[in-house]
Amino acid sequence: MIHEIDAIGLLCPLPVLKARKALNAAASGDEVHILANDPVAVIDIPHFCQQSGHHFIESRPREDGATLYILRAK
Repeated sequence: MIHEIDAIGLLCPLPVLKARKALNAAASGDEVHILANDPVAVIDIPHFCQQSGHHFIESRPREDGATLYILRAK
């Protein structure tokens, strides 16, 4: 299942906190897609994934920011 989180307009640490909440509610193997325009999110979210054991797939730039893709760990 894919969970999409809109964090456009939110500044650090809110995109990471929204990602954590979505990942906690997701099942193992689910994807969480985060839309963010905070430039620090592309640094903070991969770091959060590394620390929490989730797999950061990639970040894709968008006109209004970036979409970050995470795979929830077991």
